[in-house]
Amino acid sequence: MKQHSVRRIVLPGVICALLLAAASGYSMAFNGGRLVEPMDFSTYVFRAGDLPMLLALALTVCYVGYLVVLLVGYTLSSRHRQASASTARAVNPRLGLLGLLGFLGFLGFWTYQTDGSIFPFVFFLFFGFFGFFFEGKLSGTLMDERYRENQLRARTTANRVALTIIFLAVLLLGQGKIMGNLELTLVAFVIVVVLALALELFLSSYLLYRYDHDEPAARDGE
Repeated sequence: MKQHSVRRIVLPGVICALLLAAASGYSMAFNGGRLVEPMDFSTYVFRAGDLPMLLALALTVCYVGYLVVLLVGYTLSSRHRQASASTARAVNPRLGLLGLLGFLGFLGFWTYQTDGSIFPFVFFLFFGFFGFFFEGKLSGTLMDERYRENQLRARTTANRVALTIIFLAVLLLGQGKIMGNLELTLVAFVIVVVLALALELFLSSYLLYRYDHDEPAARDGE
């Protein structure tokens, strides 16, 4: 992925994070901590002082939607090109820094206690983007028969690991409630599934990198 494409993804995320931090600081200092500290949203009444935080949250949601649209479009176009390509697609290893967005998933523990929202846990999926670092290391690699075999092997292994984790989560969490709370069971299941999907994304790239580099070393040692 070209450098300007990385900037148009990372820069809006940094801006959203700064706006959220500024809006939170404003709310704590001048608006009694509304929309930051836990509050009863069933009796919520809009105030003009809530506007900075509401705008920051709206921009963040739009940014997440923007990322999803870009990711889907990039994935579809890349698969179409890669099907007829003779070399691996060019990916900037720094795109792996998007994996840091996965730490935003920890906001889910705060929002769940505040208003019962569990959507931020979806950000854990971005941990899978750390795999772009290893994919970037393979940019331009000749996609010969050995490479394609390793690619299929890596994807198969990653899918098997992710499906095993999800299967165990269904098996164990389906036995009953966590601490007698069905909502906590749902939260745990969502977290496990999202992390399993992130692991699948990461392993697909990491294992391909390992297979591609380990096999030539093994042949040289024979």
